[in-house]
Formats: sequence, C-alpha cells, structure tokens
Amino acid sequence: MTPAELREQVAIASRVVALEGYVDLTLGHVSARNPGDRTVWIKRKGLALDEVTPDDVIPLDLDDPEELSRPGHHLEAVMHTEVYRARPDVGSVIHGHPLHGTALGATDTPLQYLTHDAVLFADGIGLYDEGPALVTTAAQGRSVAAALGGRRAALLRNHGVVIAGEDVRWAVLAAVTLERAIRLQALVSSLGTPRPISQRAAEELFPKKYQEGFMSEYWAAWARRVGPLDGAEGR
Repeated sequence: MTPAELREQVAIASRVVALEGYVDLTLGHVSARNPGDRTVWIKRKGLALDEVTPDDVIPLDLDDPEELSRPGHHLEAVMHTEVYRARPDVGSVIHGHPLHGTALGATDTPLQYLTHDAVLFADGIGLYDEGPALVTTAAQGRSVAAALGGRRAALLRNHGVVIAGEDVRWAVLAAVTLERAIRLQALVSSLGTPRPISQRAAEELFPKKYQEGFMSEYWAAWARRVGPLDGAEGR
C-alpha cells in the first residue's frame, strides 16, 4: 500500500474502534505498516480516536532511536515499535482502554470460549502483568511484546489491551471482537452458569468463522459506517 492508503486505513480503524468503546479522552492509538517495512504510520497524540483523519497519521521510523522522543508521538508508542520488531508477521497494532477489556484485565478471570467471538482467540490471549505504569521505555515495550507472544491480543493488567493483526483489517476485527467477547462473557455470567465451547471445537470453528475472504467485505462495512473522513483541514 502507498503511505496515503495506509494513513487512510489508520484513520478509518481509529474511528471504528472508537465506535466500539475504545474512546478515552485523547488516549489510544492505531498504527500500520507494509510487510517488512521499517516505517510505521501511527495516530498522532492530542486528539481522540473518533477525530482522526489521514492528516493526523504520522510516520514512525523503527530504525531511528530518537524518533519516539520527537513531538507528535504518544508516550506509549513504544508498544507499537517493540511489537513490530518482535513480530515480522504483524502489519497493524492497536492499543486502547476499552471498558470491558480493561475490566477483565483487572481480574484473574480468563477469557472463555462462550461465543463465536471468543473463537477468534482460540490460541489464547496474553497477559502483561508488570504493573499499571505507563509503558514508555523500550524494555517495557519488549515485555509487552513478550506477553503478547504470537497471539492476536494481550490484556495489560489494570491498564488496557494491545492488539496485533496481519493488517489493519485483522487488527480492527480482533479489537472489536475481543471487546464484544468479554462483554458477552459478563452477560452470560450474570444469567447463569457459563457453558464454554471446548478448546477442540474452538480450534475447529476458527478457520470456518474467520477467513481472509471475508475481510474485504467487513472492511467495506466499517468504512461505510464511519463515513467520510471530514475535518482534515486546519489540523
């Protein structure tokens, strides 16, 4: 993809996750890169997820040690850089503080396979459990990446979530589906005794439920829901 296309995808993704509960003042960030590229395109600091336009998506050079200290970058952008360094397969990273995901991360309760949503995480979700402090150093970022491992999502204890996807579409799917799965788990638990899907059944269902062939139509639906990316002028 061209830089302009990536910037537009990051802007759409930011607004989609905002609609799904990720808005928290001006906090939270989405990024993307082409496979193997050392330049990442990331939401700049200072505006909410539901305000992002392509003009608000800025470059981040993985090979420049001084880049994160330059104006415009979020304090916790190091989560993105360290996940990309650890995961050549990752084309997009999302960090945010969604209500239900953050709540689950403040407990010892695991995500259960209660619905098709949870099946997206049939390989589990990671847990970063090194305290609630902001993740601002390379060492902390590497610890977050280690907690994520090869999975799509990790909970940051008492903090929020970090999501990784093959590209922006898959990262958005993981972000919104994780929040929905946790919300449904809370609802199920309030109604009675949960009856989870078995690990084997979850693994068998995953490739049928979550196919690359579905992703373009999902992305098109999200883009229609977001609508025109107005408001670029004057930023």
